[in-house]
Amino acid sequence: MPQEFDSASFIAHIAELARSVSVGERRIIAIAGAPASGKSTIAASLVARLDAIDPGSAALLPMDGYHYDDEVLVPRGWRPRKGAPHTFDVGGYASSLRRLKTNDEPSVAVPRFDRDIEIARAGAIIIEPAARIIVTEGNWLLLDDEPWPSLRPWFDHTAMVVADMDTLEVRNRQRWVGYDYTEAMIRAKLDDNDMPNARLVYERSAQPDWIIRT
Repeated sequence: MPQEFDSASFIAHIAELARSVSVGERRIIAIAGAPASGKSTIAASLVARLDAIDPGSAALLPMDGYHYDDEVLVPRGWRPRKGAPHTFDVGGYASSLRRLKTNDEPSVAVPRFDRDIEIARAGAIIIEPAARIIVTEGNWLLLDDEPWPSLRPWFDHTAMVVADMDTLEVRNRQRWVGYDYTEAMIRAKLDDNDMPNARLVYERSAQPDWIIRT
């Protein structure tokens, strides 16, 4: 059975684990979870904690940077489902994981998704060879539907961030407030994309090493 943590104790647990990772060694920790479950916040906090202990020892790889652009999604009729499993470049993400795990380059540039403009910024994050812990986070990292299981060999440790559906609906609604959306538009985003994605994460993901409850 997976070991369970709250977010603070999880971060402390990984900080202790990181002490055993030698210079020149690299481990990839995958943090999955539903939209607005808190996985991005936990991942960023974890990297900040590790870097505070040992500067440069940790780096963040967000899966969201591998969204297909709207120039791909719109012609295929996928734009309303942006964020669903089929709207990501899984092969591109896997290639970055392979390069990071191999760690034989001067550095690796990876993209970052800019939510304000709904566009992935290529090469927005530079990961240096000294980073011993790579924290990657995203909805679908443990999804059992193809081609997502092909990613798991690159993960040394896995975690699932769990929150109840009522909390997730409130948090996802808050994400869209301030974007000049009508109530009908927000309701459509929740009912047609965010909440179906949340249910899919929890119904179709493989068992993680750790569970983080928020």
